[in-house]
Amino acid sequence: MQNKTSRRDFVKRTSLATAGLTIAGMGMSAKSYGSIIGANDRMNVAVVGLGRRYGAYLDAIANKSNNANLMYLCDVMDHQLVSADKNCQEKMGYKSKLEKDVRKLLEDKKLDSVFIATPDHWHAPGTIMALQAGKHVYIEKPCSHNMHESELLVAAQKKYGHVVQMGNQQRSSDHTIQIIDKIHKGIIGEAYKAVAFYTNARGEVVNPQNAAVPEGLDWDLFQGPSPRKQYMHDTWNYNWHWYGWDFGTAELGNNATHELDVARWALDVKYPERVFVEADKRHFKADGWEMYDTMEATFEFEKGKIITWDGKSRNGYSTYGAGRGTIIYGSEGTVFVDREKYMLYDRGGKLIEEVKSGSVEGGTALGGGGDMTTKHVVNFFNTARGKDKLTSPILEGAISQAMVHYGNVAYRIGAGFEIDPVNGRMYNREAMKLWSREYEKGWEPKL
Repeated sequence: MQNKTSRRDFVKRTSLATAGLTIAGMGMSAKSYGSIIGANDRMNVAVVGLGRRYGAYLDAIANKSNNANLMYLCDVMDHQLVSADKNCQEKMGYKSKLEKDVRKLLEDKKLDSVFIATPDHWHAPGTIMALQAGKHVYIEKPCSHNMHESELLVAAQKKYGHVVQMGNQQRSSDHTIQIIDKIHKGIIGEAYKAVAFYTNARGEVVNPQNAAVPEGLDWDLFQGPSPRKQYMHDTWNYNWHWYGWDFGTAELGNNATHELDVARWALDVKYPERVFVEADKRHFKADGWEMYDTMEATFEFEKGKIITWDGKSRNGYSTYGAGRGTIIYGSEGTVFVDREKYMLYDRGGKLIEEVKSGSVEGGTALGGGGDMTTKHVVNFFNTARGKDKLTSPILEGAISQAMVHYGNVAYRIGAGFEIDPVNGRMYNREAMKLWSREYEKGWEPKL
């Protein structure tokens, strides 16, 4: 990368040598000339996965102050590529390169960073591939499909040294940062318990049946690291979240990641000592949903601290007065915090402070996105340029992600278990069988 002084000298010399020539005289459009200015600091980015989430990144990428260039759009489904291409051209004012296979775009040495918004089973393997190719990575939640992948992610980031930001965007929320800092300084005394919750009224889903692969879908690439199987009707779309463990991580990975992260952050804890869950499929029992849709999970930490998760995917009753959020209890008061605000109460239950962020970040709607994600992306860009510090480095993200995997493992084996609070290992033979997963031969993520 040229330093700014040498580049200014170059521009000055070039300007003198070409005195009297206009931009048009050089055969360059204003847009082409503009692409050169600041090119030594330009961030060439790719977005991989063009479903419901990719649009959340566009405001940050399009903002000229971030000096980013959307070089590639990538998806395994043709019509999502076409739709995103049209949308992004309108937003950006230029056309990006289109690619179905992430491995091909990673070969481009001009590419600087990759946003991964694929189904869950691709997150960690895709990130490791990108790191090995010399790219910075913004990886959506959940950062991994299992604990083994979390270990690999942390090791890969350390080995290759590139920036890896996890997409738990509330870490970049000003009001959340503010109240967490106050909690750590004792505003509610000793914080001892957090309740993280999510409520939605998801409807009935179809029962998957063997079907022809939809036109335009590269089913082999969609499966990627997952063992090959027959295509099932509607598998590739959002319902992969609920159709078994090949691709998804259930509602814990889909949404609990966010609130559990805030809860752990507030209590200032790492791995729990034990976990136990009560979970089942409670609604539309004859439909195709294969996992729990209701869960209460309890995570016990050192010094008597506790985090509970109350997740209701298909019952819209607002137990806590909001669709999602985190409640933190302390010896001298209580805090409620979500994506829009925080409310601070004294020990008697009196509201003593309320701070609203004015955020427009999505709550329980599919896809989400908003100013909180934009801040998170800008933080990623600035850190990749050495101008800032990540708000959610992968080491922190992977520790929070562990609670997701512990809860899912406890559900799958039908038993709680104890955990090593230092390294996160599970003291249960059946649980440890799920530390990793079966991979398609040749697709195993490795350093």
